[in-house]
Amino acid sequence: MQQEGYDLMGAAFEVYNEMGNGYTEDIYQEALELELVDRKIPFKAQAELTIPFKGNPLRKKFRPDLMIFDDLVVELKAASALTSEHEAQLLNYLKATGKPVGYLVNFGSRDKLEWKRFARTRKISVN
Repeated sequence: MQQEGYDLMGAAFEVYNEMGNGYTEDIYQEALELELVDRKIPFKAQAELTIPFKGNPLRKKFRPDLMIFDDLVVELKAASALTSEHEAQLLNYLKATGKPVGYLVNFGSRDKLEWKRFARTRKISVN
């Protein structure tokens, strides 16, 4: 999964280097999707995730921006900085999908592409 993360971030850096900051999230998403296609990186955009509650699916769905290689959950932002709310959103997506790794990518930072990698871990209760 490490190589898939490198491939994703290579595409994200290409988009940022080409476009810089100042656009909206949907513009960056479309540009990144085109870059992923050019690099032959498989993805699903806005894949609908069902949230279970006591064995029943909720009507409310999660829609992460991208699912890359069917293993990586990617949430894109175009904000001045990443916040704890952005992190919580990605962690909820990881929990809902059961996927182990997610990337939070922010194209809105003024001087550089800002990104964070998250790995989902299981809670272990200690008695």
